[in-house]
Amino acid sequence: MPARWLLALCLAVPLAAQGEPSKKSAAGDGGPKAAPAAATPKRFTAFPVADAPPLDVDAATKDAIAALVALQQGDGDDEWPYQGVYREDDNLSPVGYRVGGTAIACLGLIAAPGLPQDEPRQQALRKGVAFVLKGLDHPRMQDDFVGRYDVRGWGHVYALQLLLSVQDHKLVPADLAEAAAAKTKWLVATLCKSAIPEAGGWNYSRPAGYMSPRNRASTFMTGPALQALFHAEARGHAVDATVVEQALAALDRARAEPGGYSYGAPAQPMAGTTEDQLTMMDKTPSSAARAAVCETALLLAGRGDPTRLERAVDLFFAHWDDLAVRKSQTGTHIKPYGIAPYYFLFGHVYAAQAIEQLADEGKREALRAKMRAVLAKSREEDGSWNDRQFGRSGGYGTGLALLTLHMPRLPKPVAWPGASAAKGEAAEKK
Repeated sequence: MPARWLLALCLAVPLAAQGEPSKKSAAGDGGPKAAPAAATPKRFTAFPVADAPPLDVDAATKDAIAALVALQQGDGDDEWPYQGVYREDDNLSPVGYRVGGTAIACLGLIAAPGLPQDEPRQQALRKGVAFVLKGLDHPRMQDDFVGRYDVRGWGHVYALQLLLSVQDHKLVPADLAEAAAAKTKWLVATLCKSAIPEAGGWNYSRPAGYMSPRNRASTFMTGPALQALFHAEARGHAVDATVVEQALAALDRARAEPGGYSYGAPAQPMAGTTEDQLTMMDKTPSSAARAAVCETALLLAGRGDPTRLERAVDLFFAHWDDLAVRKSQTGTHIKPYGIAPYYFLFGHVYAAQAIEQLADEGKREALRAKMRAVLAKSREEDGSWNDRQFGRSGGYGTGLALLTLHMPRLPKPVAWPGASAAKGEAAEKK
């Protein structure tokens, strides 16, 4: 049976969170003031979850944007700090959470239509971008690693996605343009430098030491990181091809026979590993929130397969209840499937993204409707979304929900330039 690794300390998000005990008590909200609008998240109490009224997309978007702008907080009302499971010594959320959560909220603001006509949203986005740029100067966001658990890499991934997006959409304020360009280049270099050597991929839990090849990539972090680097390469930034190839190989090794992906990429391929051989956190239901992003990354690099991608989307819907039962609950990787609450909305975004890669328009439209139906089930009374038990995480959750809701109108994810060559090699092997 192939070796498998339990990486017990990781964040989902996909887009994001972890399973290490708090350095500080996680019972309170701490840090910047919590927004009262989402102070008591709704929790699922019975299954199956009752059907919700269909989402009116325009009305839901309007309410979500209003809730998201209201949730902006911090000393300058300029951030959306995701609340994870541990605190820094100053009892604040780690800056990696704060940068990453703010970047995702900003991406949600960009995703929804009507930004040029929405002055409050424009101001919120401007402040959020400025916060991300400032946050990247923080000592705990540099190209380093502290201890065995360090979330700055999650912030790096989503900060890069945000900066590429605002540059693509020409939304960078003139006074921030120079800093945005410089930080984009720096983030590309930092992600390449921080990849796990030899074994490939990224993980912000590294028990063996920061740059030890004995560490194993987190699949949920490696997929989004690859997408960000593919985008950066297409925009003229220098991305180390060896880093990309090693990360893709890590994802390849992580795919199990039933179609899911292990929580952490093993040293040996999991092909042929059956469901009853999988450990708790590698079980197929546990993969429901991460299989789509892994398959999309592989497809964009010429290593994937459209049938497998569609299967990953089906996996998300088939095990939606297994994800939803953990929404907004305490604890992290709890039996029977080791699913933590913070995978819930992350999974929606990347399943929605995968839907848009399918060739059959009729199937895409049917799956879009299905996605809107499940998204309606978890919407809060104030129009926000939150898969954590902390009110302040409503910004992160609502940003993910807006990305999910408007995925059909967003630009397609960028392919890796070597994808065509990889497809040719695969065809020759067949």
